[in-house]
Amino acid sequence: MPDIDASALLLTAAGRVRDDGDFVFYNQPRHASAAVNHVGKRTAAGVTTDTVEVDLRSLEPAVERIALCASADGGTFGQVPGLSLRLLDAGSGTELARFDMAAGTETAMIGGELYQRQGQWKFRAVGQGYASGLAGLATDFGITVDDAPPSTLTPQTPPTPQTTSTPPYTSTPSAPPRPSAPAPATPSAPSAPASPGPRMTKGEERLPVDMRKRLSLRKEQVAVSLRKHGAAGITARVILVLDASGSMSFLYSKGVVSDVVERMAAVAAQLDDDGEMQAWTFASNPARLPDLRLGELPDWLRLHVRVGEVGLFRRSRKKGLDPSQVDMRTVGIQNEEQKVIAEVRTYVRNTPAAAPTLVLFFSDGGVYRNAQIERELREAVEEPIFWQFVGLGQSNYGVLERFDTLPGRRVDNVGFFAVDDISTVPDQELYDRLLSEFPSWITAARQAGIL
Repeated sequence: MPDIDASALLLTAAGRVRDDGDFVFYNQPRHASAAVNHVGKRTAAGVTTDTVEVDLRSLEPAVERIALCASADGGTFGQVPGLSLRLLDAGSGTELARFDMAAGTETAMIGGELYQRQGQWKFRAVGQGYASGLAGLATDFGITVDDAPPSTLTPQTPPTPQTTSTPPYTSTPSAPPRPSAPAPATPSAPSAPASPGPRMTKGEERLPVDMRKRLSLRKEQVAVSLRKHGAAGITARVILVLDASGSMSFLYSKGVVSDVVERMAAVAAQLDDDGEMQAWTFASNPARLPDLRLGELPDWLRLHVRVGEVGLFRRSRKKGLDPSQVDMRTVGIQNEEQKVIAEVRTYVRNTPAAAPTLVLFFSDGGVYRNAQIERELREAVEEPIFWQFVGLGQSNYGVLERFDTLPGRRVDNVGFFAVDDISTVPDQELYDRLLSEFPSWITAARQAGIL
């Protein structure tokens, strides 16, 4: 069985370490501020723990997050039974939170994160594994890892680490938590292989300069997310589905949905370099939108990212619409997710592709056709199509939240997470959450003969 070591990274608001002193582990067990300490291993009743202690009252103001990490020496996390992270009150020993982690071939992992919000410290589970080992983890937080001793670790600008939608647990400075996890990282791990970088996509050169720069950076961040999960170079057809029910109108009017579309265009551009992405909108009824061609992105957003236009009389087309635009009055305002799921499935069957299809499905909830949605998604298990649902801050996501735990499926083909305000989620975190399960879905579907 591998030896599991715990560690912690002290991070600024930018999600990066300030220098190598912000890495606390068994060879550097005490932070200069004395706020974070690697306590070490203990074995009791056949259970071994490795502990990092955090005194929230002593943290420097620049430190806004603490990543609780782990590394496996001599094997993988999948070889460790009962892997979990426990958050304890250092004074009383009371368990504040527990996160049981499932793992496979990963050799490094972010178990959880302490973070500050509105003056309070909170905890959230992460469970982000790295197939590229400690080097892949450390690089994402601004550390270059090589074969030299720890003092040679040098910071660089990183992406933000992934989090999950696990509800946060609040802790207070009067009771500093002491998380213990089978976890840390060893600075002597070999460097991670370089990312292949973003592909140049058809039509990209026609974009306005500012949009082209954003797209290039976001494509690189998508590539980083894929590399972290051992899926560098993977290809897929990407389909976008946008909720246009009445409750979404605020998100459309504030430009939140148009920003989502631009961010998803980078996913499509990196996974499939043909410069196009198929798209649907839905409410009471589904409607296919014109394909999003990357070079036409500014006009596509202006013409097609719309909601509402309810009318009682629908005999004639609404005046002022471009010939390519959907009359949103025919889409309606209710939630009928099963209809658009069925329509997307039909499209995939009728237009087969060499690569699998990833559907990025955005909704603010109000799901009530649970039985019909479940039937569609269960049937889609046998198809080369995978569904990543994203909740946009409302409530009642119904079967979409529960689907990962439903039995009787040959492989997993559905993921879900929700965010309170997607506009505040950094690009790297969003791409990590969107793509974390996709490579494992692909592997399982190939093993099952679906792909």
